[in-house]
Amino acid sequence: MNTEASLYRMNIREKHENLKNYIKSLGSVAVAFSGGVDSTFLLETAHSVLGDRAIAVTARSCSFPERELREAETFCAQRNITHVVCDSEELDIEGFRQNPPNRCYLCKNELFHKIWAVARERGIANVAEGSNMDDNGDYRPGLTAVAELGVKSPLRYAELNKKEIRELSRELALPTWDKQSFACLASRFPYGETITEERLGMVDRAEQVLLDLGFRQVRVRHHGEVARIETDESGFGLFMDKTTRERVYERFKDIGFAYASLDLMGYRTGSMNETLPPLQR
Repeated sequence: MNTEASLYRMNIREKHENLKNYIKSLGSVAVAFSGGVDSTFLLETAHSVLGDRAIAVTARSCSFPERELREAETFCAQRNITHVVCDSEELDIEGFRQNPPNRCYLCKNELFHKIWAVARERGIANVAEGSNMDDNGDYRPGLTAVAELGVKSPLRYAELNKKEIRELSRELALPTWDKQSFACLASRFPYGETITEERLGMVDRAEQVLLDLGFRQVRVRHHGEVARIETDESGFGLFMDKTTRERVYERFKDIGFAYASLDLMGYRTGSMNETLPPLQR
């Protein structure tokens, strides 16, 4: 291993130690747990440091796929981590269905109020969420709710980015180390387009079609009758097969889309934010 690589490994390990020390200082914590790469790593670390004083809280809603909830439940059960599943239906939040630019703030504000209620009921002193350093560079109104409600962000405190979290997760043999990135299904709609349970279901089923066909990193953006597919380089390769394209098109039609298109820019986080005026990002 060369000097540069050695320094990189030392830096990651130092960040991990800083993370563990910070979590230890909290004494007890309820982790907002989605089962994704970041929150799984955070929960695993918190549980290793605090034991039963670290619990997981997952919000169940129609914008959170059932497959993700099952994976979250399995992870906690295998590690004997206390796991609380609470209902947090975003569509019931005033203004959420209209999908304003601050939609994520409305959702996180509701979510963390509920997680705080679970924490207090169980004598847990802190609530933590899994945003990392990469989240600092995009439009993230949900982080405003995090700050307002006193929710901790240990991964950002330790200055860990997504790549480092994946590497540490692999060292810990976490099943999520190479899991595709995920965001709530509400993020698949252009701002101002009404979000309904039916449309969320369409997006969920469409993305499941792609996952079942072997695609890994995908987003199906809902543009009325059009499904705009974002995928990574391996996904572009799969679409070169005519049979795959035809199968996707027919399945998407069955789901309710009149057209299916492939975004030439591929998968990227926050692509819906590209339509916002610069001052709102």
